[in-house]
This record gives sequence, structure tokens and C-alpha cells, in this order.
Amino acid sequence: MRVGSTLAGVGYARQWANWAGNQRAFPAEWRMVFGDEDVVRAVEESLLANRRLRAVGSGHSFSGVAVPDEVLVDVSALSTVGRVEPNDDGTGSVEVGAGVPLSVLNEELHRQGWALPNLGDIAYQTVVGAVSTGTHGTGVKHGGISRQVEAITLVDGMGEVRRIMEGDDLRCAQVSLGALGIVTSLRLRVVQAFVLEAVESTARLDDVLESLDAHVASNDHFEFYWVPHTKKVLTKHNNRIDGQPRPLHAVRHWYAKSFMENTVFGAVCRIGRRVPAVVPRVAPLLASSGTRRSSDWSHRIFVSERRVRFVEMEYAIPIEFCAEALRRVDRMITDRGMRIGFPVEVRFAAADDIVLSTAHGRASAYIAVHMFRGVDHREYFRGVEAIMRDYGGRPHWGKMHERTAENLAPAFPEWELFARTRRGFDPQGIFFNEHLVSVLGDG
Repeated sequence: MRVGSTLAGVGYARQWANWAGNQRAFPAEWRMVFGDEDVVRAVEESLLANRRLRAVGSGHSFSGVAVPDEVLVDVSALSTVGRVEPNDDGTGSVEVGAGVPLSVLNEELHRQGWALPNLGDIAYQTVVGAVSTGTHGTGVKHGGISRQVEAITLVDGMGEVRRIMEGDDLRCAQVSLGALGIVTSLRLRVVQAFVLEAVESTARLDDVLESLDAHVASNDHFEFYWVPHTKKVLTKHNNRIDGQPRPLHAVRHWYAKSFMENTVFGAVCRIGRRVPAVVPRVAPLLASSGTRRSSDWSHRIFVSERRVRFVEMEYAIPIEFCAEALRRVDRMITDRGMRIGFPVEVRFAAADDIVLSTAHGRASAYIAVHMFRGVDHREYFRGVEAIMRDYGGRPHWGKMHERTAENLAPAFPEWELFARTRRGFDPQGIFFNEHLVSVLGDG
């Protein structure tokens, strides 16, 4: 295979794969871009050649949303982080290049004395990938990173550079699946750096579900992991405190976060893949971590190391149905004799008005199911998806699902607004791939 290069950074015959390895492509062109002009040129040339193009960041999406089936536009060189400009209300605003990984952004903001108000537990994604797919953290008082977007610069499907700052265009661009154009930079709202106290402990599933409203309402950021084949959960209560960080001792942190959650867990997953019958017997080991209390700067508490590769599906449903839905998943696993070696992650987020946000118009519970890479996930994911659809569930755009535009449209109240806006930004559909044709339906 040959990778050619020019000033515009054009390469050929190179394989692309996502983080999980379940999505792969051989794009006809691989273009590295360094600014708006390179993106404009890529769009204009694709229009002339009648080729579709997709912007690609770190490739952390499990769905086909980023698969570059014709022209790949690599935005990783768009990696600047500006100086934070304070606002009158105590927040700040910062301009960020689309290709900046969240891990880098977190550290640069911290260096300047600022932070994102909420984060997911993985920071491998680029900021544009996290925004475009509606990535979120947890905390019913907070929304996902897309909610922090104040302005977006992108190149549309006619090769025009647009700065989107308000109105319906911004609400569509905040979670766009990359269908409006190639984003080159964003302005994000940030807050002053803060310390989180994290309390991690083991609890009974029924106890947590029966007092779920209290857990969600009384903590800044609450989540839990239910271990299938047990009635145990691992809870995480993260709350903002005054004072200096008191992190776990380095050895204890390594033991809990690196050795147990990655090395040992990875070994258990590999054993379960080879001998599925042992999964129910080793499951109690995953729910026996005891209690840990520590505090640190927010991004160091929010984000976890994830070396064990997996595939994932996640659904957002109204919070009031969370307990019932989880109990149904538990019964399904038992009734069908499934062997599930990965915990089920449950998080919460505030309602928002972003057009394709999974939390649009309703406070949401997010139920995420995983399967170790190489283990057949299809029956499990399809069964969970059927349950979530009974509650008006909306799939996370960056994670696996089998929904299509026909049955997605009723789940999003402003679906037609997004469709009209998309056609105005990209009338030729050059930012589509096969996945977007399926989920958006008008490519």
C-alpha cells in the first residue's frame, strides 16, 4: 500500500479502523487538513469528482457514523486551544480546534485554571467527535459537552465557510453527526477549575433502584454499574467540594484503576470469551471492590483509563422508566440463558433543546450495554434495544444500534427541522456515508 502526500496532505490506499475494531474502511483518498482553506479545497474537489467525504477524529465511535467510505478528511492537525476569555457570569469561553482530543483539552484548560463542567468517563475522543455524536457524562443538573458549544465554524457542502452562533442552525449543529459540514473549530463555555470528591462503593441493585430519585437528585454526578448475574452494583457519587485535592495514593490508584479495572478485568473477559459458562461464576468478583473515597481535579475524577476493548450500545430513556427497564434487562438475561461478562453502565443527564440530542426535551437515564471485543453481541444488544424502544428510547449516535430513519424520526420532536437544515447546508449529500443514509434517510 502506498501513502502519497502533497501540500494538502493527500494519501491513498490506507486502511482506517475505529478504536473497537468493528468498523473498517479503505477510503479512496486520505486527506490531512491544516485549516479552513484545505477543507474548502477538499469539498470543492469532492464535488467535482462526485465523491462523498467524512471527517474523522480519533475513531472512538462504535457505530458507522464516521466510516469514510470514499474520502477521509483527517482533522487531527486542527489542534489549537486558545486562551480562555472570562465572561461576566464567572464562566469563560475558549476557541478549540476540531481535532483536539478531550484528554489534551482537559489538561490545557486545567493549566489555565478552567474546566469543562461535565465529562464522560473516556477522553480519547476528539472534541468534534464528542460534540457531533452527543457524548455526555452524568448528573441530572448538567448536560453533555454539546450543550457547552456557543459557536461552530464549519465548511458546508458548497465549500463555504460558515460561523454558526445562534438560532436553529446552532441547535442543529450542536449534535449534527457531521452531516452539516466539516467542523474546523468550536467555541466552548467553560467553568473555573473545581475539585470533585468521589465515593465509590458496592450496593444492592434493588436498594439503588428503589431510592434512585434520591441518588440522582442529591448528587452533582451519580452513576452506577450493575453486574449481570448478580444483584450487586458499583456506585459512584461525585460531588463538588471546596478545598484542595486528596487523591488516592499512587499505589492504591494503580491497583484499583489500572490493575483491577484493566489488567484483571481484561483477563476475566478473555476467559469468559473462551469459556462462556464460567461468566456467572466469576461475575461476583466484579462487584466486590469495597468503598473508596478520594478527591481530585474534576477531569481526573470524571475520566477513567480504558485498555479493555469492547463494543457498546447505549439508550436514553425518561428517568422515570429506568428501574423498570433495568429489571426487564435482568429478566431477559436470565430467561434466555445469556452470559454477559461486562457491567451495565447507568448515567443521567439534564434535558436540553438540541435538535438531535438524545436528551432533547426530557431529563434522561442512559443505559449502556457492552460486550468484550470478539464475543457475539447481537442477541443481547437486540434484546436490550427492543426493551428500550418500549420507553421511547433514543440511541446514542456514536454507539451501536439497528435503528433507521423511519423509526428514529418519531423519537425526535424536531426531526424535520434537522432534515431541512441539513439539506440547506449540504444539498448534494456529500457528507453522507452508508450509515447516515440509513439513520437520516435523505442522503
